[in-house]
Amino acid sequence: MQKSKTHVLIAGGGAAGMMAAISAGRKGARVTIVEKMNKPGRKLSITGKGRCNLTNTDDLEEFLSNIGPDPRFLRNAFARFFSNHLINLLNELGLNTITERGGRVFPENNSAPEVVNVMNRELQRLGVTILTQCPVEEVWIKEGRAAGIVTSQGKVIEADRVILAMGGSSYPGTGSTGDGYRLARRLGHIVRDPAPSLVPMITAGDVAQRLQGLTLKNVNASVIVNGKKAGEMFGEMLFTHFGLSGPIILSLSRQFNRTILEGHQVEISIDLKPALDHETLDRRLLRDLAEHSKMQMKGILRGLLPSSLIPVCLDLLRIDPEKQASQVSAAERKKLRNWLKDFRFQVTGLRGYSKAIVTSGGVSTREIDPKTMESKLVKNLYFAGEIIDLDANTGGYNLQIAFSTGWLAGWAAAGNDV
Repeated sequence: MQKSKTHVLIAGGGAAGMMAAISAGRKGARVTIVEKMNKPGRKLSITGKGRCNLTNTDDLEEFLSNIGPDPRFLRNAFARFFSNHLINLLNELGLNTITERGGRVFPENNSAPEVVNVMNRELQRLGVTILTQCPVEEVWIKEGRAAGIVTSQGKVIEADRVILAMGGSSYPGTGSTGDGYRLARRLGHIVRDPAPSLVPMITAGDVAQRLQGLTLKNVNASVIVNGKKAGEMFGEMLFTHFGLSGPIILSLSRQFNRTILEGHQVEISIDLKPALDHETLDRRLLRDLAEHSKMQMKGILRGLLPSSLIPVCLDLLRIDPEKQASQVSAAERKKLRNWLKDFRFQVTGLRGYSKAIVTSGGVSTREIDPKTMESKLVKNLYFAGEIIDLDANTGGYNLQIAFSTGWLAGWAAAGNDV
């Protein structure tokens, strides 16, 4: 078999792989990226609907609270390369950033492809070799150590150290098809079965479809599993032709992306008036009904709901939209109050990997050295990015995990002898 040699070989040219190459290259290593697609950064170039939510300015403890299942594993990686380091690096490379609501950081020009461009320019400056359309078949082991990779064409590419940064299973069209999990298992690593995460929800009935395109802001959504609250989140959500989406819905999907596959009853409860408790809301309803006693209910609700939600509300509560406020009974007012605080949907499924932002599951953090990202089972083998069993809420947290683990893996793999 034909053989070639490099110092650090990175399998996967996504966010983690490109950052690992920059880190190793800046330390003086000779670096090769092996990418199965026709160019690196395919998934990164479409993230955040093309805007690329790079990271979040939360402090360390708040940042870690958005990550699971083992956020403590990242303390070393974040100590070496955190959000401030990422922002400074991108600024150095000529990409300015802006910080928006919730501490979310974006490129100033709102261009995910430009993030890929500036990283590619740095890779070129560092002399990193990029081999595209080159799928990895297995990690080549020599004398018990990772010594390179074998491509799908049977070519061995030797290396002193190997970094697996092959992503998860989300957005498979960009090349993330779970290949890294297969390689890790072959090497003896425990891999928690992957599941789609940060993914829209499919709901029963046609209510969401009737509200398609409506965005609700400042609402509270709760996950109810078998009648018990399993999590909640405040913020923005969206109704679609299939169900529910938007930031808080995507983040809440992490609460049950495995549970729903096991046949449990899952519901989403939306509190449309989270700033008002039941008693305060009831007083508000009484006041509105009294002050506008001759107004029809469809008019009364204009002060409480978006216009497209009003007919849905009245349909579900079986209240005549032309009924005058003075004719609304105490029982109807109670039904309305309860519905405003608990607008409920039955979740029947998730949209799957093709619509999932990230993958939950991956190589066990117990088998990776958090100080270097090196495998505890195979010497000279490192992991970075989504292949590791870490995932987080929306808001820039997942990309920072990729960048930080990539930077640390690249730095450690470059060693002290270059």
